[in-house]
Amino acid sequence: MISIQLNAQQSNISKTVNHISSYIASEEFLNLRNSIGDLSSTDSIFIIAVKFNDGNIGDALLGLMLATVPYREVPIQLPIVNSIVNFPLTSADEETFLMKNENLPRYLFFDTPQNNYGDKDKLAHFFGSAFLSNESNIFDLGKLIGYFVEAFEESFKVQSSVDVRDLDVNYYGRMFGEILKEKKTVLPSQIFLLRSVRYLRITL
Repeated sequence: MISIQLNAQQSNISKTVNHISSYIASEEFLNLRNSIGDLSSTDSIFIIAVKFNDGNIGDALLGLMLATVPYREVPIQLPIVNSIVNFPLTSADEETFLMKNENLPRYLFFDTPQNNYGDKDKLAHFFGSAFLSNESNIFDLGKLIGYFVEAFEESFKVQSSVDVRDLDVNYYGRMFGEILKEKKTVLPSQIFLLRSVRYLRITL
């Protein structure tokens, strides 16, 4: 029974990731992004994910995290044995994956680097943190994955330097996840703007 449930959950996650990735890779999304900007087009990705999951916020956030990661695998250094392995991530087919990465919103915050890459990687941080914050049932798969990620962060070393802005975006992602528990109409752009306003107040 547990195996069947896990397989069904994995199937749903894969379908969600493929659906979101296909949407971001589409000409429809690119035209939308060009007309309304990166903040509002990010909202459209969130809305599409929630609708595809029949209003299930947890499943939508998990799918968003995996779909917006701009990598197919992550190199990690295992503790004790001190060896590096490539950990595969759930993603769409190669063509869709590459086009999705090309179309990902990237200019999200006041301090976003003004280059072609911008903050492409921040969406996965934001939605991943929102997912972990939004899940509250210790017995469901979402919490189990959250437990794994926390242990992963403590025990494994991802082969990149720590980005202070990643940690900051994680904070706002957790805020987004918490707010969604009570107000399902909140959108990512509202939280992004809040971060930018606070950043401006600190720097001015």
